[in-house]
Amino acid sequence: MKLSIASVLLSLVLVSVSGRPLDSRQTRNNSNRKQMGNASGVAAGAAYFITNEPDGNFIVAADIGNDGKLTLRRAIGAGGLGEHGITDPNGPDPLFTQGAIKASSAANVLATVNPGSNTLSLFTIDPNDPTNLQLIGAPVGSGGEFPVSLAFNKDGSQLCALNGGAINGVNCFAVDKQKGLVSLANTNRALNLNQTTPATGPAGSVSHIVFSEDGQTLVASVKGVPPTPGFLAAWAVQQDGSLSDDFQKIDPADGGLLPFSMTVIPGKNAILATDAGLGFDIFDFGGNASSAVKIDGQSATCWSSFSKKTGNFYLTDIGTSIVTEVNVDDNLTGTIVKQYAQGQGTGTIDNDIVTVGNNDFMYVLAANATTIDVLALNAAGKAQTIQKLGVAATAQKANLKCFQRARHDYFRETVDQRPFHFPHKWRFLSSYPCVALVNVKFYVFLSWLPSRFYISVRRLLVLRS
Repeated sequence: MKLSIASVLLSLVLVSVSGRPLDSRQTRNNSNRKQMGNASGVAAGAAYFITNEPDGNFIVAADIGNDGKLTLRRAIGAGGLGEHGITDPNGPDPLFTQGAIKASSAANVLATVNPGSNTLSLFTIDPNDPTNLQLIGAPVGSGGEFPVSLAFNKDGSQLCALNGGAINGVNCFAVDKQKGLVSLANTNRALNLNQTTPATGPAGSVSHIVFSEDGQTLVASVKGVPPTPGFLAAWAVQQDGSLSDDFQKIDPADGGLLPFSMTVIPGKNAILATDAGLGFDIFDFGGNASSAVKIDGQSATCWSSFSKKTGNFYLTDIGTSIVTEVNVDDNLTGTIVKQYAQGQGTGTIDNDIVTVGNNDFMYVLAANATTIDVLALNAAGKAQTIQKLGVAATAQKANLKCFQRARHDYFRETVDQRPFHFPHKWRFLSSYPCVALVNVKFYVFLSWLPSRFYISVRRLLVLRS
């Protein structure tokens, strides 16, 4: 049945007076709200995608069913412009990052970057129909240039942004459900990277921003320029949300080169970071167990997520189109459990994992196939594909430019004599989405970001209330 928008539940969503006219204009303007389909039944949550188009950024919302499968619903204007980084030739990952769209289960809000406008937008989420989003206030400046990654703290009261352009670093905001995002004092901190606007990469660009599990540290990852390795930058978070004046630079273990996505290792003061030049890195903040782990035959392992059900991590590689399942034991030793081929040339990029009932589902963007692949994680070492959702045809019917097809080569670099490249000509959507799972009990977010004339991906943070 089609989900209805109950006014009694909408009344729980607080929108400021100044933000209400923007919401009204978006609702009336077909160019800012586009219908893509009807609900297929009772949804467990919603998935959100952003198109990142230079002439207008959109959030695409899809229902997530109780069986983990997706149904496209609607597209909502994000209030700003998209943009893609500089690389020659063009590639499938326009921001060279993950985490471009995030949501907070505690605060019931969603935020996205608008890289071409240097702004951030904040939305409320309707708990009755989570594909229904309402802009709070107006988009705000990110505090730098080319914003590319976002992180909420645990209770959703603070949002921090990672800027990757010529003015790069982090900046944080208080989340006000009446006013929107309000800049926090003493949080604008520079990385001082030699960069451009838009950013040049992927090498030498920022990658991702996350809070530590205890919320006391804000961490950003920066890719190296081989043979010089990248690093993590860590700021202490004070009780008032302000950040330490300077960051602590944390180098990867020997062999680490290009730290990309970061996934917190539960119960440990540690992070698993994918490494496009090697496989993955373990950063041990409390001891001496850091390591760099090679994935034999990998091409560019860039995105990762964690399954609470299996207790394992899942990494995707665009070059090999393989999902690699990794176990990290109590001693922070990482080992490969199993690999899952997703189809030669499909171009697996961003991924995230949601829990629906007692089941975990993994969402993988297969860029060259223009699909979102859904895998059921039945047990450790037993992932199984249950859906391949095509997005191009539905998006084209809704007149979303970002889903026009194009063909581009990716880049090629040499990393310690190892090829770091995508060896085929890939067919990409011109834009790429970000996904978030939402329902009354929990939210899980995938983020994928499209790029101009090709598809790109961002992974998502998983948050549970």
